[in-house]
Amino acid sequence: MTAEPAAAVRPRNRKQLIVEAGATVFSERGYHAASMEEIAAGVGITAAALYRHFPNKYALFAECANVTVDRLVAALGDVPPDAALADVFAAVARVTVAHRGAGGVYRWEARYLNAEDRRVLRGKFAHVVGRVADAVRREYPWPGEHLRAVAALGAIGSITMHHNSIGRRRVEDLLRASALRVAATDPAVDARLVDLPARPVPRTRRSEILEAAVPLFERDGFAAVTNGMIAEAVGLVPSALYRYFPGKADILAAACLQAAGLLAQAVEQNLRRTAGPHDALIALTATYVAYSFEHNALNSVANAEIVGLPAALRRPLVAAQREHIAVWEQHLRQARPELDARQARVLVHAGFGVVVEAGRRLRWQDSAEHRAAVAALVMSALDL
Repeated sequence: MTAEPAAAVRPRNRKQLIVEAGATVFSERGYHAASMEEIAAGVGITAAALYRHFPNKYALFAECANVTVDRLVAALGDVPPDAALADVFAAVARVTVAHRGAGGVYRWEARYLNAEDRRVLRGKFAHVVGRVADAVRREYPWPGEHLRAVAALGAIGSITMHHNSIGRRRVEDLLRASALRVAATDPAVDARLVDLPARPVPRTRRSEILEAAVPLFERDGFAAVTNGMIAEAVGLVPSALYRYFPGKADILAAACLQAAGLLAQAVEQNLRRTAGPHDALIALTATYVAYSFEHNALNSVANAEIVGLPAALRRPLVAAQREHIAVWEQHLRQARPELDARQARVLVHAGFGVVVEAGRRLRWQDSAEHRAAVAALVMSALDL
């Protein structure tokens, strides 16, 4: 007699598996490009089965957005209140590195969560920052502990923003050490002043469209901005916009590519004045910090939306970013020959993470003092 096949047993942690798969897909594809069908396939279920756990994509995204911070809160809850700062950062690094593929969801929380969900999530992050700032204050009791805390967390969190392959223990140690140096930094220092190329004056209709679109993307979110809104901002009828760009994704890609060209030009001209790799890294840091403050609106949009662009539009932007990172890596390995290529790339990204989180903390209010503080934190992240 042939035995009947056993009925499939639904795993008890299916909802958790869905959240894990969703966080990864949202991180890799962006909120709007991700689909419930793709997430369901990652768990090995149908979309209909997924909807039994979450009524829509927003509900799943909101759950995913809380996963990383809830893990951080739990991990820090296991660390004694008077623990050494190294132990605090070790706990943060373990969680962040273990779930690096899902951590990118944080990039979109401010854009796609409703006001109440955003308030709750930010309260949780504030708890994490407060816990870290308390430890920073105990060991390095000078002003600016919250700035140093968020910058150190930015160094650790940067691992979620790239795919460099490196062993878990190795990268945890590297990021923990970088965060400790950032926390110990005195940001009240003078920074090098650098020249940035002037933004192109919009003299053509195409450049006017780019100039008008970025503030709209930053204010309302890329998905909410319509071609009609962009056309109205430059005095065109919506149909006329297609003479210059096939769609708004092309506008965003063109704006990002233009900004990448300005950064590359600034790097080239400021590196000409340097003598040696350490001096070059000071110039690179000053240039990148100045660029980040001057183009924060575009960078904010780009960090959230580039992953969702079509591959043909994303490819030249990724190539430009890699070229920029390669310049940093070259000079960092010359200044610190004990680093291999993977370690150097991780630290370069850690420096970028410092800029993002410190800039946010300072609300991107541009001043010589703020640029100097952020530059000092970046140099500490690199151990220079």
